[in-house]
Amino acid sequence: MLHIEDANKYVDQGIELVMQYAPKLLLAIIVLLVGLWLINSFAKVVDKGMEARKVEPTLRHFLKSLVSIIFKILLMISVASLIGIATTSFVAVIGAAGLAIGLALQGSLANFAGGVLILFFRPFKVGDFIQTNSYSGTVKEIQIFNTIMTTPDNKRVIIPNGKVSNDSLINFSSEPTRRVDFVFGVSYGANIDLVKETLKGILDADERIHKEPAPMVVLSELADSSVNFTVRAWVDAGNYWPVFFETMETVKKTFDTKGIEIPFPQRDVYIHQAK
Repeated sequence: MLHIEDANKYVDQGIELVMQYAPKLLLAIIVLLVGLWLINSFAKVVDKGMEARKVEPTLRHFLKSLVSIIFKILLMISVASLIGIATTSFVAVIGAAGLAIGLALQGSLANFAGGVLILFFRPFKVGDFIQTNSYSGTVKEIQIFNTIMTTPDNKRVIIPNGKVSNDSLINFSSEPTRRVDFVFGVSYGANIDLVKETLKGILDADERIHKEPAPMVVLSELADSSVNFTVRAWVDAGNYWPVFFETMETVKKTFDTKGIEIPFPQRDVYIHQAK
């Protein structure tokens, strides 16, 4: 049977433990509650900031959760330290595990970081026509690890985001207008004024070509077998290729009608016979 003396001893030990750990436990609970409230508030602020910058919803939710998890882990370590639990070994284990995982997933982490940068800074968006990593195509989907695009001949290309974010990129859809450049060669016997008048008339007749900036038609080169005219015109980005192909065809037909010759490459050879 339990004697009175033993019972009093256990009670005294219990009171001593309570007096020793109660303040630490109370402080840890307060820190835990306040810390959780601060973490949730900070995560909401981060989410609103990304929403204001029009960050992709998928990236917003992922980063919000990531920030919340990281700070909650740090909070739990701090609370455990306040109670008196040794956290040095625990932190070392977490650090070693993180390093091992980082080395094992080095390529995937690079693609993930590239995806975050692309979704955050938005150098292009879904529907844009871009050129990167020697591929050209329309962006169909931007994922965390990959960018998916379709080439003009309807091939599906999947490029890791690490390569996209580290390579040069041309976005043909970012600006509302584009300049169409042509070079037309005519024979040396052609009337220069007639050629310039004909080219300007073709450009003026096309309603898709902008009046401002005005189209440019200039004689740019006296080549080996032709007189070259450089033609530049501004169009809406979506009309670039239709204007380019149709203008090439119209110029050829109009030159034929007006008798303006487009010469073949040729070279005159003179033979002198020595007496």
